[in-house]
Amino acid sequence: MRHLIAGNWKMNGLAASLDEARQIAQGAKEAEGKADVMLCPPATLIAQMRWATRDFPLLIGGQNCHAKASGAHTGDISAEMLKDAGASAVIVGHSERRTEHGETDEAVRGKVEAARRAGLTAIVCIGETEKERDAGTTLDVVSRQLAGSVPDGDPADIVVAYEPVWAIGTGRTPSEADIGEVHAHIRAGLKARFGVPGGSVRILYGGSMKPENAAAILKVPEVNGGLVGGASLKAADFLGIVRAASSGA
Repeated sequence: MRHLIAGNWKMNGLAASLDEARQIAQGAKEAEGKADVMLCPPATLIAQMRWATRDFPLLIGGQNCHAKASGAHTGDISAEMLKDAGASAVIVGHSERRTEHGETDEAVRGKVEAARRAGLTAIVCIGETEKERDAGTTLDVVSRQLAGSVPDGDPADIVVAYEPVWAIGTGRTPSEADIGEVHAHIRAGLKARFGVPGGSVRILYGGSMKPENAAAILKVPEVNGGLVGGASLKAADFLGIVRAASSGA
Protein backbone atom coordinates (compact mmCIF):
# COMPACT_ATOMS: atom_id res chain seq x y z
CA MET A 1 0.00 0.00 0.00
CA ARG A 2 1.10 3.59 -0.55
CA HIS A 3 3.08 5.13 2.28
CA LEU A 4 1.66 7.97 4.36
CA ILE A 5 4.16 10.48 5.73
CA ALA A 6 2.45 12.68 8.32
CA GLY A 7 4.19 15.57 10.06
CA ASN A 8 3.12 16.46 13.59
CA TRP A 9 4.13 20.05 14.32
CA LYS A 10 2.96 19.76 17.94
CA MET A 11 2.91 23.18 19.70
CA ASN A 12 5.10 24.81 17.09
CA GLY A 13 4.36 27.18 14.23
CA LEU A 14 3.12 30.70 13.58
CA ALA A 15 1.85 32.30 10.39
CA ALA A 16 5.46 32.76 9.22
CA SER A 17 5.78 28.97 9.23
CA LEU A 18 3.45 28.74 6.24
CA ASP A 19 6.51 29.25 4.02
CA GLU A 20 7.78 25.84 5.18
CA ALA A 21 4.36 24.36 4.52
CA ARG A 22 4.35 25.72 0.97
CA GLN A 23 7.73 24.13 0.30
CA ILE A 24 6.49 20.84 1.70
CA ALA A 25 3.37 21.13 -0.45
CA GLN A 26 5.51 21.46 -3.56
CA GLY A 27 7.34 18.30 -2.54
CA ALA A 28 3.99 16.59 -2.06
CA LYS A 29 3.21 17.39 -5.68
CA GLU A 30 6.36 15.59 -6.75
CA ALA A 31 5.42 12.59 -4.63
CA GLU A 32 1.83 12.43 -5.89
CA GLY A 33 0.80 8.88 -6.69
CA LYS A 34 3.86 7.49 -4.89
CA ALA A 35 3.27 8.61 -1.29
CA ASP A 36 0.63 10.57 0.60
CA VAL A 37 1.90 13.60 2.49
CA MET A 38 0.19 15.25 5.46
CA LEU A 39 0.94 18.06 7.88
CA CYS A 40 -0.76 18.39 11.26
CA PRO A 41 -0.13 21.96 12.42
CA PRO A 42 -1.54 23.68 15.51
CA ALA A 43 -5.27 24.32 15.19
CA THR A 44 -4.55 28.04 14.71
CA LEU A 45 -2.88 27.29 11.37
CA ILE A 46 -5.16 24.66 9.87
CA ALA A 47 -7.37 26.98 7.82
CA GLN A 48 -4.46 29.16 6.73
CA MET A 49 -2.39 26.17 5.72
CA ARG A 50 -5.26 24.60 3.82
CA TRP A 51 -5.70 27.85 1.87
CA ALA A 52 -1.97 28.42 1.31
CA THR A 53 -1.47 24.91 -0.10
CA ARG A 54 -4.83 24.52 -1.84
CA ASP A 55 -3.26 23.88 -5.26
CA PHE A 56 -1.13 20.99 -4.01
CA PRO A 57 -1.94 17.42 -2.87
CA LEU A 58 -0.99 18.11 0.73
CA LEU A 59 -3.33 16.64 3.34
CA ILE A 60 -3.98 18.66 6.49
CA GLY A 61 -4.73 17.13 9.87
CA GLY A 62 -5.43 18.23 13.42
CA GLN A 63 -3.55 17.12 16.52
CA ASN A 64 -6.44 16.39 18.86
CA CYS A 65 -10.21 16.71 19.17
CA HIS A 66 -12.95 16.54 21.77
CA ALA A 67 -15.27 13.54 21.80
CA LYS A 68 -18.35 15.74 21.53
CA ALA A 69 -19.44 17.81 18.53
CA SER A 70 -20.13 20.99 20.50
CA GLY A 71 -20.93 22.28 23.97
CA ALA A 72 -19.53 23.97 27.06
CA HIS A 73 -15.94 22.78 26.72
CA THR A 74 -13.83 25.92 26.89
CA GLY A 75 -10.55 25.64 25.03
CA ASP A 76 -11.43 22.42 23.24
CA ILE A 77 -11.99 21.84 19.55
CA SER A 78 -14.36 19.33 17.98
CA ALA A 79 -13.73 17.01 15.08
CA GLU A 80 -16.43 18.89 13.18
CA MET A 81 -14.52 22.15 13.70
CA LEU A 82 -11.35 20.57 12.35
CA LYS A 83 -13.24 19.34 9.31
CA ASP A 84 -14.75 22.79 8.81
CA ALA A 85 -11.30 24.38 8.96
CA GLY A 86 -10.02 22.12 6.17
CA ALA A 87 -8.60 19.09 7.96
CA SER A 88 -9.12 15.58 6.62
CA ALA A 89 -7.55 13.74 9.57
CA VAL A 90 -6.76 14.07 13.26
CA ILE A 91 -4.12 12.55 15.52
CA VAL A 92 -5.61 10.98 18.65
CA GLY A 93 -4.02 9.33 21.65
CA HIS A 94 -0.53 10.72 21.11
CA SER A 95 1.72 9.75 24.01
CA GLU A 96 2.07 13.40 24.99
CA ARG A 97 -1.71 13.64 25.34
CA ARG A 98 -1.83 10.38 27.28
CA THR A 99 0.97 11.53 29.60
CA GLU A 100 0.35 15.26 29.99
CA HIS A 101 -3.45 15.13 29.97
CA GLY A 102 -4.10 11.68 31.39
CA GLU A 103 -5.97 10.42 28.32
CA THR A 104 -7.06 6.82 28.71
CA ASP A 105 -7.73 4.25 26.02
CA GLU A 106 -11.44 4.85 26.61
CA ALA A 107 -11.04 8.59 26.07
CA VAL A 108 -9.04 7.98 22.90
CA ARG A 109 -11.73 5.63 21.61
CA GLY A 110 -14.30 8.41 22.07
CA LYS A 111 -12.15 10.73 19.99
CA VAL A 112 -11.79 8.13 17.24
CA GLU A 113 -15.57 7.83 17.18
CA ALA A 114 -15.81 11.63 16.97
CA ALA A 115 -13.41 11.68 14.02
CA ARG A 116 -15.49 9.02 12.30
CA ARG A 117 -18.66 11.01 12.95
CA ALA A 118 -17.10 14.10 11.34
CA GLY A 119 -15.67 12.24 8.35
CA LEU A 120 -12.05 12.50 9.42
CA THR A 121 -9.36 9.83 9.33
CA ALA A 122 -8.17 9.06 12.86
CA ILE A 123 -4.45 8.48 13.34
CA VAL A 124 -4.47 6.41 16.53
CA CYS A 125 -1.21 6.44 18.46
CA ILE A 126 -0.07 3.52 20.61
CA GLY A 127 3.27 2.60 22.12
CA GLU A 128 5.26 1.63 25.18
CA THR A 129 7.35 3.62 27.63
CA GLU A 130 11.00 2.83 28.30
CA LYS A 131 10.03 1.17 31.58
CA GLU A 132 7.51 -1.05 29.80
CA ARG A 133 10.03 -2.01 27.11
CA ASP A 134 12.66 -2.85 29.71
CA ALA A 135 10.07 -5.01 31.49
CA GLY A 136 9.44 -6.94 28.27
CA THR A 137 5.78 -5.93 28.08
CA THR A 138 5.88 -3.98 24.79
CA LEU A 139 3.58 -6.33 22.88
CA ASP A 140 1.14 -6.56 25.78
CA VAL A 141 0.97 -2.75 26.04
CA VAL A 142 0.45 -2.36 22.31
CA SER A 143 -2.28 -5.01 22.27
CA ARG A 144 -4.10 -3.40 25.19
CA GLN A 145 -3.96 0.08 23.71
CA LEU A 146 -5.03 -1.15 20.27
CA ALA A 147 -8.01 -3.02 21.71
CA GLY A 148 -9.05 -0.15 23.97
CA SER A 149 -8.46 2.79 21.65
CA VAL A 150 -9.88 1.53 18.34
CA PRO A 151 -13.68 1.16 18.19
CA ASP A 152 -15.60 -1.53 16.37
CA GLY A 153 -16.77 -1.03 12.81
CA ASP A 154 -15.09 -0.75 9.43
CA PRO A 155 -11.47 0.35 10.08
CA ALA A 156 -11.14 2.01 6.66
CA ASP A 157 -10.98 5.43 8.34
CA ILE A 158 -8.31 4.37 10.83
CA VAL A 159 -4.53 4.70 10.70
CA VAL A 160 -2.45 3.24 13.51
CA ALA A 161 0.80 4.91 14.54
CA TYR A 162 3.26 2.92 16.62
CA GLU A 163 5.33 5.33 18.66
CA PRO A 164 7.77 3.92 21.20
CA VAL A 165 7.43 6.69 23.77
CA TRP A 166 11.09 6.52 24.76
CA ALA A 167 12.17 7.26 21.19
CA ILE A 168 10.09 10.42 20.68
CA GLY A 169 12.27 13.50 20.47
CA THR A 170 15.27 11.68 21.92
CA GLY A 171 17.06 10.78 18.71
CA ARG A 172 16.93 7.11 19.78
CA THR A 173 15.18 4.51 17.69
CA PRO A 174 14.46 0.81 18.14
CA SER A 175 16.30 -1.58 15.88
CA GLU A 176 14.68 -2.43 12.59
CA ALA A 177 14.04 -5.92 13.95
CA ASP A 178 12.25 -4.46 16.97
CA ILE A 179 10.15 -2.19 14.77
CA GLY A 180 9.30 -5.12 12.52
CA GLU A 181 8.26 -7.28 15.47
CA VAL A 182 5.84 -4.68 16.83
CA HIS A 183 4.39 -3.77 13.44
CA ALA A 184 3.83 -7.45 12.63
CA HIS A 185 2.12 -7.85 16.00
CA ILE A 186 -0.15 -4.87 15.32
CA ARG A 187 -1.02 -6.22 11.87
CA ALA A 188 -1.89 -9.60 13.31
CA GLY A 189 -4.10 -7.94 15.90
CA LEU A 190 -5.90 -5.88 13.28
CA LYS A 191 -6.52 -8.92 11.09
CA ALA A 192 -7.71 -10.99 14.03
CA ARG A 193 -10.21 -8.35 15.00
CA PHE A 194 -11.35 -6.94 11.66
CA GLY A 195 -10.60 -9.73 9.22
CA VAL A 196 -9.55 -8.81 5.68
CA PRO A 197 -10.08 -5.03 6.22
CA GLY A 198 -7.53 -5.20 9.01
CA GLY A 199 -4.90 -5.97 6.40
CA SER A 200 -5.48 -2.62 4.70
CA VAL A 201 -5.06 -0.36 7.74
CA ARG A 202 -1.90 1.67 7.39
CA ILE A 203 0.53 1.30 10.30
CA LEU A 204 2.94 4.22 10.69
CA TYR A 205 6.16 4.29 12.65
CA GLY A 206 6.61 7.31 14.91
CA GLY A 207 9.72 7.82 16.97
CA SER A 208 12.62 10.01 15.80
CA MET A 209 12.20 9.26 12.10
CA LYS A 210 14.54 11.46 10.10
CA PRO A 211 16.07 11.58 6.60
CA GLU A 212 19.04 9.49 7.73
CA ASN A 213 17.01 6.49 8.89
CA ALA A 214 13.75 6.84 6.97
CA ALA A 215 14.65 4.65 3.99
CA ALA A 216 15.69 1.73 6.19
CA ILE A 217 12.66 1.99 8.49
CA LEU A 218 10.22 2.33 5.59
CA LYS A 219 11.52 -0.92 4.11
CA VAL A 220 10.60 -2.88 7.25
CA PRO A 221 7.59 -5.14 6.56
CA GLU A 222 4.25 -3.69 7.73
CA VAL A 223 5.69 -0.17 8.06
CA ASN A 224 3.33 1.84 5.87
CA GLY A 225 4.70 5.29 6.54
CA GLY A 226 5.77 7.57 9.34
CA LEU A 227 4.41 9.97 11.93
CA VAL A 228 7.18 12.52 12.02
CA GLY A 229 7.78 15.06 14.79
CA GLY A 230 10.75 17.40 14.85
CA ALA A 231 11.91 16.58 11.33
CA SER A 232 8.60 17.83 9.92
CA LEU A 233 9.24 21.42 11.01
CA LYS A 234 11.85 21.99 8.31
CA ALA A 235 10.90 21.41 4.69
CA ALA A 236 14.33 20.06 3.73
CA ASP A 237 14.28 17.41 6.46
CA PHE A 238 10.67 16.41 5.97
CA LEU A 239 10.98 16.19 2.21
CA GLY A 240 14.00 13.93 2.64
CA ILE A 241 11.65 11.49 4.38
CA VAL A 242 8.99 12.00 1.72
CA ARG A 243 11.53 11.20 -0.99
CA ALA A 244 12.53 8.02 0.84
CA ALA A 245 8.88 6.98 0.89
CA SER A 246 8.38 7.88 -2.77
CA SER A 247 11.46 6.05 -4.00
CA GLY A 248 10.21 2.88 -2.38
CA ALA A 249 6.82 3.04 -4.11
